[in-house]
Amino acid sequence: MIKGYLGVDVGSVSTNLVVIDEGERLLAEQYLRTNGKPIQTVQEGLYAIGQELPAGVQIAGAGATGSARYLISLIIGADIVKNEITAHAIASSAMTEDVKTIIEIGGQDSKIIILRDGVVIDFAMNTVCAAGTGSFLDQQASRLCIPIEEFGDYALKAKNPVRIAGRCAVFAESDMIHKQQLGYNTEDIIAGLCEALVRNYMNNVGKGKEILAPVMFQGGVAANHGLVQAFNKYLELDVIVPRHHGVMGAIGAAILARETSRKKGGTGFKGFNIKEINFKTSSFECKGCSNACEVVQFYENNELLARWGDRCGKWEINAV
Repeated sequence: MIKGYLGVDVGSVSTNLVVIDEGERLLAEQYLRTNGKPIQTVQEGLYAIGQELPAGVQIAGAGATGSARYLISLIIGADIVKNEITAHAIASSAMTEDVKTIIEIGGQDSKIIILRDGVVIDFAMNTVCAAGTGSFLDQQASRLCIPIEEFGDYALKAKNPVRIAGRCAVFAESDMIHKQQLGYNTEDIIAGLCEALVRNYMNNVGKGKEILAPVMFQGGVAANHGLVQAFNKYLELDVIVPRHHGVMGAIGAAILARETSRKKGGTGFKGFNIKEINFKTSSFECKGCSNACEVVQFYENNELLARWGDRCGKWEINAV
């Protein structure tokens, strides 16, 4: 029997699932679009990754992270729930022991994590401006009629990247259209968009941070070679892009699950085939005081598992 450890990272855009072994070798991974349905996506992802795993692998621990981590932990029977900052830091440190800076850019948000001697000492997140996220490049790729998968390769062909205003997604798009009308070629415009995103990131998320090498670049956007080149140029160093850059949060959750399950001596993992289980949430407004808290209730096959959202704790059941 091979012990496996499951990590699940559920965000607004993607849901990532991985299984690692005792030595942190990746045994299986799934990258799915969340599409506003985190419960259904995790159910499908769990079943798929269970089919992908080699014979003889048994899950000995499970962890959850991401914006929907508390909800998902109830669904999978997670042994540990951690925020994205911790999960990304753990995974990065496992791959590059002395990593000092982590740049993470996803579809809807971006973050920077500063580590010293393997400990997180500072971080920042941007969840407001789209100009510093992958959705910005997705929109511009669509406007240029270029598959986002080829976006970075176009940027690498640029001879003279065009400077495009990148402080705001709306202004950046207007500036890009203006540059098109002036006759600049597509490659130079795309390289300019990548550099604009990097400037936006550094002037917002990275503002005031001491960025030291080694610098690791992760998240789905790290697959864009043009953006990697733009970061290298701006920082005047070579950023590290790990092989599994898109699922680093899930890997971190799996590593944490391994440590937790060893201490517990077991796991609460419910299994891969949970597609038949009916999970649902409902909510109500508490009238107990002027706070008027929205209390969320979570059910598994009509059985109330958890309740959270109230400030005073009056309604909480098995809150995680």
